[in-house]
Amino acid sequence: MADTPSPHPASGAPSRPGASGYVPIAEHGLIGDLRTVALVGSDGTIDWYCCPAFDAPSVFASVLDAERGGCFELAAVQAARTKQFYFPDTNVLITRFFTEDGVGEVQDFMPVTGASGGGEAERHRLIRRVLCVRGTLPFRARVAPRFNYGADPHTLQAQGCMVLFESATLSLALTATVPLEIDGPDVRADFKLDEGESAVFALDQVGGEVAPRRCAHLEAEEHFSATVAYWRRWLAQSRYRGRWRERVHRSALTLKLLTYAPTGAIIAAPTTSLPERIGGERNWDYRYVWVRDAAFAVYALLRLGFTGEAEAFMRFLTQHISPGDGKANGPLQIMYGIDGRSELPESVLDHLEGHHGSAPVRVGNAAADQLQLDIYGALIDSIYLYDKWAQPISSSQWDDVCALVDWVCDNWDQPDEGVWETRGGRKNFLYSRLMCWVAIERAIRLANRRGLPADLPRWRQTRDAIYRRIMDRGWSAGRQAFVQYEDGDVLDAAMLMMPLAKFIAPTDPKWLSTLDALTEDLVSDSLVYRYDPRSSPDGLRGDEGTFSICSFWYVEALTRAGRLDEARLAFEKMLTYANHLGLYAEEIGRTGEQQGNFPQAFTHLSLISAAYNLDRALG
Repeated sequence: MADTPSPHPASGAPSRPGASGYVPIAEHGLIGDLRTVALVGSDGTIDWYCCPAFDAPSVFASVLDAERGGCFELAAVQAARTKQFYFPDTNVLITRFFTEDGVGEVQDFMPVTGASGGGEAERHRLIRRVLCVRGTLPFRARVAPRFNYGADPHTLQAQGCMVLFESATLSLALTATVPLEIDGPDVRADFKLDEGESAVFALDQVGGEVAPRRCAHLEAEEHFSATVAYWRRWLAQSRYRGRWRERVHRSALTLKLLTYAPTGAIIAAPTTSLPERIGGERNWDYRYVWVRDAAFAVYALLRLGFTGEAEAFMRFLTQHISPGDGKANGPLQIMYGIDGRSELPESVLDHLEGHHGSAPVRVGNAAADQLQLDIYGALIDSIYLYDKWAQPISSSQWDDVCALVDWVCDNWDQPDEGVWETRGGRKNFLYSRLMCWVAIERAIRLANRRGLPADLPRWRQTRDAIYRRIMDRGWSAGRQAFVQYEDGDVLDAAMLMMPLAKFIAPTDPKWLSTLDALTEDLVSDSLVYRYDPRSSPDGLRGDEGTFSICSFWYVEALTRAGRLDEARLAFEKMLTYANHLGLYAEEIGRTGEQQGNFPQAFTHLSLISAAYNLDRALG
């Protein structure tokens, strides 16, 4: 073992078996510490890890480039069948290896420390505990960090049972209870465990006040028990007792993993550039706070009884997002960084090939500069529900709501990029009109219930004008349906929100006709496409899969229309498309594969809503 640092370039092919070096997107589980996450493949390899935060540059990114991205392999040496599951009611992930000579497992978790930061919260510890539960098994580990998305070189320094990886901007310490061996830019370990024996690997961010520290067997056991207890205490707050409790709770645990504890931000997904179609260009960075997605997540968590996350998100809005910033596209951007920053410049990482060669790999997101009017409805609806189900909003928060509603009254009648963030030019999207109506309508309800001051005559007049506009220009007599944009005839699954948002009665003849038209044009065996890009060009090449939030919206629309048998069948079918752990990406491909960033908050929050409402309707 080397005693002094030796520089190594950010290169080196992985030893992972298989022709491509990739496992499918769905073949992953998720662990995290409410600051960042790691994706663990079903073969025991950590394929994605950003440190110290969701939107920090990656340390392991083999999910985006099997050769240059970096990974943390840990598996049985012998040929093995593998199975993954979560330790019950937690986000502790177990990967089991079944071989001819025995059974072993890797327990992956990240201890959850205080939300305020400082001290151990800055360690960002990732623990991998290996156990032999039957027989005798040889294991092999390989830790191959590739800092800054694989662009920065690093040095290694061995200190007993610890190796220090140092790059220009980040230092990580690897400690283990088995001997470590430096192998070029990587670290390896080969070891054998008898039945009942274990080994521990811990990867810590170090520097400043955080010094390297071993993670002995006893400490690993204490961390494991504390992490299990944390997640079980959190989940015990759930009020859901319905038919799909396990699936709903897994979705809730996943949404919790996508929250950034220091600020209360809720991200859309923890990955970037996982393709919506293999080989396509629809690859985006979702590691940010979409106002819409976060507001919908707050609704789903509130519905289950998790008020703390709603309170934290309200603090994020109050402390980090000011409606008076005077942005060119309105008082709010559609998305922000997890720390509330507004600048999210988009760039391409040309040195990474993308998942299965699906370039480009993007960081940042240029959609932050788009105008999407629907965000105001999603946000104010969640504030309305927070005030109703959690605790009353403050006078200053009401002032902010009034400022937003007044802006919506002045600006609802303009084209925008719409909920699907099209890059094909602005249109008068009906969904944007719908959610502007929601913004004003919920604010009126809140003002009336609380007796709060508001320009109610103007708000009511604008609300009614939007309603008339949607009915007059959003309805296509030819299609006998509400359509994607005014005076058009293209269908859009976003219209499924019309009865869900209480704009129209779920049994209104116009709505039932729309539901039938959507079923005919956009539904494939319960799976729902957002729209047809050929009929409504969105500025991007290639097709996409069905959009899972739309599939769950479809379930809820059927439920509210009283079509309970259809709704339950569609819901049960959707459950079969989850991965082995109950996780969903953004989309589902033609052969049932998961596509897009993973896991996706949009999908899991809509599963919760659909399950809650369907269960209640079934009685």
